Amino acid sequence: MRNPPKIGLALGSGGARGWCHIGVLRGLEKLGLRPDVVAGTSIGAVVGAAWAADRLDALEDWVRALTPGRFVAMMDVRLRSGGLVEARQIETVLEEIGIAPRIEDLAHRFCAIATDMGTGREIWLDKGPSYKAVRASAGIPGVMSPVEIDGRFLLDGGLTNPVPVSAVRAMGAEVIIAVNPNAKPRGRIWTPPKPKPGKPWLATMVPEALHDLLGLDSEAQARAATPNYFDVLTAAIDVMTETIRRARLAGEPPHIELDAAFTDLTVLELYRGTEAIAEGERMVEAQAGRIREVCGDVG
Repeated sequence: MRNPPKIGLALGSGGARGWCHIGVLRGLEKLGLRPDVVAGTSIGAVVGAAWAADRLDALEDWVRALTPGRFVAMMDVRLRSGGLVEARQIETVLEEIGIAPRIEDLAHRFCAIATDMGTGREIWLDKGPSYKAVRASAGIPGVMSPVEIDGRFLLDGGLTNPVPVSAVRAMGAEVIIAVNPNAKPRGRIWTPPKPKPGKPWLATMVPEALHDLLGLDSEAQARAATPNYFDVLTAAIDVMTETIRRARLAGEPPHIELDAAFTDLTVLELYRGTEAIAEGERMVEAQAGRIREVCGDVG
């Protein structure tokens, strides 16, 4: 009797959109499939580490309970640290939900992808401190400060490998499922938002003196067609990661690619986890037949 193939899951970057990875893992569970190895970039590293530690339930509970107010309260603004925030709360959350402090001690094989700020090279973190590795992988440039590990300052892994198929293949996967939270189903990177009354929630993240500079004042918000700092940052990250993703996957395609279909979810709206998780479940359902065909009908 033929043994089932070794399944690898490549969880891509995408900020808040990446909560869809939780839904993807739930969808695979419904099909009776469990990955053997997982590599994650940025938010994919957060979800991947929780999966590898058998703490996905705890992470999902935390994500679903997150509100705009709680999210803003987590922001530790440090403008002189190389980003708007240091985001140390990422490490705190990982510890609180019960993830082992070292990658080697996780229940399943896992690798986090980061980028060396000094050389621009891709870094695979498959051993050592788990909290710092995940935080380094999720260091959105322009928002979060870099993390120092072994004398190197590390940036978001999405700068070099947005959907880490290569890492999963190197980990021995025979069938690779890649998840892309940043897919653009309508081909548009940015669409002017509709104006909303009152102060935008992003304005509560940074000092009031910077509101005008970043385009977060109420007058700028009323001019909905004018992009603010976070609009520009999100669009720039999307353009960059999509270009890199296409180049990387052209040379190392996965067996199955699951593309999200978000239209208005920005990378920083982490409190919208419930809808992102639902999208992940939809992504699996949409390709359930193909997944069974490639992975074997084990459900």
